[in-house]
Amino acid sequence: MDILAKHLGINSQHLAILESAFTHQENVDSVALEEVRFLLDTARFQEMDTIFVKAARDMLATLPVLAETQANPQRIVISYDELKKFQEYRQQLDNLSEQILQIIQECQESAFLPHSLIEEAKEVWEKNQSQRFRLAVVGEFSQGKSTLLNALLGETIQPAREIPCSGTVTVLKYGKRKRVVCLYKDGREEEIPFDEYQQKASISEDAAIDCLSDELAQSEIEELIFEHPDLELCSSGVEIVDSPGLNEHPERTAITQKLLANTDAVIFLTNASRPLTEGERNLLHDLKVHLNGGKETEPANNLFVICNFMDLIRTEKGREQIKQRITKFVQGENPIISGVNRVHFISAQAALDAILAGKEDEHLQDFRKFTSSIENFLIFERGLLKNQRSTNDINNLIQKTLASLNQAQNTLEGKIKISEVETQKILEQIGEASGRDVKIRLIAENIKEEVFTQAIESWKDWYEGLYQRMVDKSQFWYSEHSPVWSQDKLIRDYTNQFIRNLSEEIDKWGNEKLKQVILREYVEVLDAHIEYELDAIQADFKNLDIETKSNFSEQLKLSINGISDDFMGFAGIGGGIGIGGALAAALVVFTGVGFIAIIVTSVIAAIAGSFGLGMLDIDGIHIQIKSKVLELGFQKFEESLDKVADKLSEIIDTVFDGKVESASRVIGEAISLYENLLEQQEKVHQETLEEREADKAWISQKYQELYLVQNNLESIIKV
Repeated sequence: MDILAKHLGINSQHLAILESAFTHQENVDSVALEEVRFLLDTARFQEMDTIFVKAARDMLATLPVLAETQANPQRIVISYDELKKFQEYRQQLDNLSEQILQIIQECQESAFLPHSLIEEAKEVWEKNQSQRFRLAVVGEFSQGKSTLLNALLGETIQPAREIPCSGTVTVLKYGKRKRVVCLYKDGREEEIPFDEYQQKASISEDAAIDCLSDELAQSEIEELIFEHPDLELCSSGVEIVDSPGLNEHPERTAITQKLLANTDAVIFLTNASRPLTEGERNLLHDLKVHLNGGKETEPANNLFVICNFMDLIRTEKGREQIKQRITKFVQGENPIISGVNRVHFISAQAALDAILAGKEDEHLQDFRKFTSSIENFLIFERGLLKNQRSTNDINNLIQKTLASLNQAQNTLEGKIKISEVETQKILEQIGEASGRDVKIRLIAENIKEEVFTQAIESWKDWYEGLYQRMVDKSQFWYSEHSPVWSQDKLIRDYTNQFIRNLSEEIDKWGNEKLKQVILREYVEVLDAHIEYELDAIQADFKNLDIETKSNFSEQLKLSINGISDDFMGFAGIGGGIGIGGALAAALVVFTGVGFIAIIVTSVIAAIAGSFGLGMLDIDGIHIQIKSKVLELGFQKFEESLDKVADKLSEIIDTVFDGKVESASRVIGEAISLYENLLEQQEKVHQETLEEREADKAWISQKYQELYLVQNNLESIIKV
């Protein structure tokens, strides 16, 4: 045995372990067995041809299994006490928003408030009710994302194995009962049995090794939602989004955009055995740009970089080199991230083992430092900002309600009287306000038509030189794989680089032409029209205030101030990645979802069968493969061009309709104020003196309730 081991150049104890796999021996050296398992870890062979991954997997399956020691029933619970305290604070704000809603509902039913105010109160209440921290976990396949999530949750929830596993976006959240909801791409939604969850969340082992892109592209599942009442982090007010590996995902741009929608923090995982590959560095750059609103040169402050599998690095020198490499890239001259405690070095599996075994060790300590940094970020850098917005919304509601109740009381006391002439004038102003709304909509439609025409012309000009620009970029495509021994991986690398370069080109057009030139000019035109019409309505209210000694203009001013002054800065466009990036990303998503999945599969098949790969002219082989990728890539791209106009129209509608709806809402509130004034006047004329006195007493009671809510809000803020 020793002679054979020496001849083969391997450890004799390791050879004995391999022999035991064929002789079915059970009495083996446990240390040697673990070393062999480490050496055959399929993650170590991911950069090689799939035949090596299969061989390693098959060998691992034949190795003897030692009897597992009984797990310590006293598993460690990773607690998030500060987050729980913060959620209690949030709950107090939720309660106050609910109290405000109830008061406004009662006042509106008695005709003391305009009907638009109750809609606003419902929106504030719903927003507070649904507010949770959202934490996304991102990275390439086989970096331990699922294991990290299991460690964060303190329970084996997510499927995990050595080869690519997660196949779809999965959202883990708190729920009153344990259940799984499957959302399909065709709009269907169904609750599935819990025992089907891990099967639905995973891709098959064969696909993970051979045809990953095929299965990802063919999946019918849009998203899986996992609800659980007892997961410590989720019950502390955090929703966790687990992404499929993005390095080979055919819908990478679409997935990334979905992940970042309303995300508070992103955790990016890399593998200590091969930290920050070229693909990972590109992905990190994309994440940075998305997270900071499309700014290429500014770092993101809500991006955490986690180096996993540190327990596999056996030397202190090796660990130090890895730390220096990662830190230099993400916090160097052109930093990817900013902020304190954004980089961590852990072993998710070792930490999970320690949690389940109830054993404190260095891996668990490193993991606690990581969870503590996440907790502090969510509370102090995200949570306080969310709470400030909530308190501003509640305060705004209180001020509007007090102003309307004051007007109602003045009407009851006879301080506000509307003559027949003034009533007729108010009715005319209601008609004028409606007309201004229609005018804004007509102007917006005309502008959208002009923008669409210019966008199509600009797109055509951009497309004319696209092929040559892509040819130029292809000269810099690079792959470590051999066209002879790892042909499929080489083709996939070039295909991914074609997709990336094409996405960059579309992104550049979207930012530099569509947004900065065409859209910006016409949005400013629409803004000027909206400002003019709202100023006219505000002037009418000021005149009404003078005539009736009321405060309508101040009430309307609160609503007008609610319109964002940012360029196209309306919520819902781009899902938090910035309007400029969203416009470009939306176009990339459209073209990508239509053909990227097909490229990843059909290009490989077409290239593999289109020419023979000789052994002599390696450079010539690379050139042929690049040429074929370009040819088939453009073929698929051109097949989708007839849909570009539809997507451009959708993007343009989204931008301008958001502006129009915001203006229309303010105009609707103005009309509601007018109508409520007339309604109060009619009510006063019909009521007896006793009824008016009862109404005044009732309003006084509501005043006290509002002041109590206001005082409670101030007390919460001071804590």
